[in-house]
Amino acid sequence: MNKKIGFIGVGMMGHGIAKNLLEKGFPVTAMAHRNRAPLEDLLQKGAGEASTPFAIAESSDVIILCVTGSPEVEQCMYGDDGIIAGCRSGSIVIDCSTAEPTSTDRIAADLKAKGVTLVDAPLARTPVEAEEGRLNTMVGADDKAFDEVKPILAAYCENIFHVGGPGAGHKVKLINNFLAMSQAALTAEALCACGATGVDPRKFYDVISAGGVNSPVFQMIVSNALEGDYSGLKFSLANGEKDLRYYNRMTEAAGLTNSLGRNLHHTFVQGMKLGFSEGYVGSLIEAQAKLNNVEIIGK
Repeated sequence: MNKKIGFIGVGMMGHGIAKNLLEKGFPVTAMAHRNRAPLEDLLQKGAGEASTPFAIAESSDVIILCVTGSPEVEQCMYGDDGIIAGCRSGSIVIDCSTAEPTSTDRIAADLKAKGVTLVDAPLARTPVEAEEGRLNTMVGADDKAFDEVKPILAAYCENIFHVGGPGAGHKVKLINNFLAMSQAALTAEALCACGATGVDPRKFYDVISAGGVNSPVFQMIVSNALEGDYSGLKFSLANGEKDLRYYNRMTEAAGLTNSLGRNLHHTFVQGMKLGFSEGYVGSLIEAQAKLNNVEIIGK
């Protein structure tokens, strides 16, 4: 518990993670994210503040990144005020983002040259579980690094999966999100089919909820959508598009035909082009309704 934690990315997920680290006794130094409100709350709970990734790295044993994707991770890593310039030999970087594996490999090699270990530990579940300290994480690390970071991960995760060596966590996360986003897109199209054929979506919801096709993704999206709320699954359409783009690059590099992945990515791009780029994945339902000129849920 005496390892000093530097935290970058105290947004919707990051605030809960950093809060739980503080509550479990870890000293935490954090940077402001898009606004200062989450950081101010952490400061009141005993966190310290730093202004740059360099300063975070310079003063920390373990640096945790909870940012959107590879461009943001690379921005934190490189440059005169970046982590690689400020980190010291023996420290560890835990990357909680959903990142592109080729970028992860390059960053891991650059950190290793400075005697620093990169652990990829992307997350599953939502900001609600982040606040409760009940996230899931899939960890890519060698056995020694995994044993070292496990007590830290346990401060904010209910389920910790060691899925392989360095880089494996990000690969598993992309495949996980491909499956989750597939369910979201299928659900949206199925509801559109209800609207187009005169099926009551509430009756459809009851049938699916009682059968083998039911899933947490279906419940989070549809139970709220029936009341006109498309934010039940708090994962943005833009992040879904980004993750599917990364997934397609990864699978294409592996030689897969990947027709489902490409079509799914097109569905998300289409939803954004139809005006829902600021929405959550549940807005795929609205996109299907607009595309097909079908009233799905009703007024």
